[in-house]
Amino acid sequence: MENFIVSARKYRPSTFDTVVGQANITATLKNAIKNNQLAQAYLFCGPRGVGKTTCARIFAKTINCMNLTDDLEACNECESCKAFNENRSYNIHELDAASNNSVDDIRQLIDKVRIPPQIGKYSIYIVDEVHMLSTAAFNAFLKTLEEPPSHAKFILATTEKHKILPTILSRCQIFDFNRMKVENIVGHLQNLAQKEGIEADPNGLNVIAQKADGGMRDALSFFDQIVSFSGKKFTYQDVINNLNVLDYEYYFKLVDYFQNSDVVNSLLAFNEILSKGFDAHHFVTGLSQHLRDIMVSKDASTLQLLEVGADIKERYKKQAQEVSIPFLYTALNITNRCDLNYRDSKNKRLLVELMLMQLCNISSQKLSIQPSVEQTTPTTTIQPQAQTQAQPQIQPQTQTQPQQQTTHHIQVQPTTTTTTSQPQQAPVANVSIKDLMKIQKIQAQKQQEALNAQKAQDTQVVNNECQDFTQEQVAQLWTKLAAIYQNKKPRLHAIFANSVPTIKENYVLEMTLQNSLQNDAINEVRDGFLKYIRQQLHNSKIQVITRVDETVSKNVIYTDTDKFNFLNNQNNNLEVLTKELNLDFM
Repeated sequence: MENFIVSARKYRPSTFDTVVGQANITATLKNAIKNNQLAQAYLFCGPRGVGKTTCARIFAKTINCMNLTDDLEACNECESCKAFNENRSYNIHELDAASNNSVDDIRQLIDKVRIPPQIGKYSIYIVDEVHMLSTAAFNAFLKTLEEPPSHAKFILATTEKHKILPTILSRCQIFDFNRMKVENIVGHLQNLAQKEGIEADPNGLNVIAQKADGGMRDALSFFDQIVSFSGKKFTYQDVINNLNVLDYEYYFKLVDYFQNSDVVNSLLAFNEILSKGFDAHHFVTGLSQHLRDIMVSKDASTLQLLEVGADIKERYKKQAQEVSIPFLYTALNITNRCDLNYRDSKNKRLLVELMLMQLCNISSQKLSIQPSVEQTTPTTTIQPQAQTQAQPQIQPQTQTQPQQQTTHHIQVQPTTTTTTSQPQQAPVANVSIKDLMKIQKIQAQKQQEALNAQKAQDTQVVNNECQDFTQEQVAQLWTKLAAIYQNKKPRLHAIFANSVPTIKENYVLEMTLQNSLQNDAINEVRDGFLKYIRQQLHNSKIQVITRVDETVSKNVIYTDTDKFNFLNNQNNNLEVLTKELNLDFM
């Protein structure tokens, strides 16, 4: 029975041309051979499985080859190449620094360096995992590495360059190997499958490439594992079952559930994922990646960032057309917050389920950043007719401002609704979960209708509308903005109330602020209120600029001491009174 050789060894590149994904490094090494500009030491660094040791072996064999080909590749026919291919070369030495990391090991290496090669021009020493050497071993290696004999060449390889002493780095030519791209790994696996007579699903190969995370050796190991599982033909389903990869289908269905505010099916889908043995944190990161892939699928120029198969890419493009950008922004923020809090959470399942509920609630919330006037908008209150009545009734809403978007509030607890000049106490309503779901659905429909009406109104604004306005109109509008933010953001309320802008040339409004913190607060909501004032003043060319004048804040009263000093200046007897009565104003 023939011994089985894993694909990572059987199809290990033997020439520069067969190295995958490192074209810039192989081209540089070939040019160095061509121009006879070989350094005394090289450092190959990068993640695992990207070809560091492979390129070191190819480079060592090539510079010792006696009959180089026209494209500067080893001939594999001379005595030096045959000895290397048969693992009997005395000119190319490989040292594992993980197990030979002491000073004595380096001293033995230094003694070997003095011996000239038997065949070929150079004695090449390949030191793998060189970062494992001790500090003393590094120091013992310094002099030889800097000034070795003319026949000695060193090729160091490591996955952790930051652990190597700077004195070692300064004596080497450093080559940083890149992670393998998904398309490079897929192409290599397709060629391998063709040579082995294996019928492989392209989508399955793509999953293998993504699972390998840029490492070709890992991808080849996964490939062998799948072939052992399914034989000469494997499908996408075989790959995800064997490698325990979460199917794309779950993420596509979950996004549809989020769009429809379907909490029940979202929680059931998550429970099914857990029942199949998937880690909840892995699910959260996968959902974040899926939302990111939908985001990059919104534009043709960023579609190239999507590292999936052709069929899956079409599904992403289709779903990207159905999902709005504000939804994606909010969803990514929610999933990222869950990812950050997962490690510290005591009830991890509840944390993820809460994330799913919040994602389902996005579609029923107001996504526009335009400020809404909540003070003048009536609310929808569930008010039962009698204490024994189980079904709530939704009181009709009176729209007082047709140009402003209505915000609905559903209250199940006892509420006080002002219908006349005398307040009336409403009894507690016994509302079932089924009734609440119906009410939530009605609320979502009404809010969606309001959003559509607002969008339709925005599209009617003419881009070149440019009406003049006065300083008095600006002051009135700033008073409205202050009222808008009074309950939502008191800090913005104070800024708008005390910083009425002045009109400059070309419809520029200049606001004078007290400090940079106020400037940052204005910048956070600039787009929202700028759109609002353009609509209110019927001028699309309005621009708002800010100017920080810290001298303004000197006259502002903040602390209790400032208040006392201010009042004492108004009446000097106040200080006498505090002393007589032994009062403390702090």
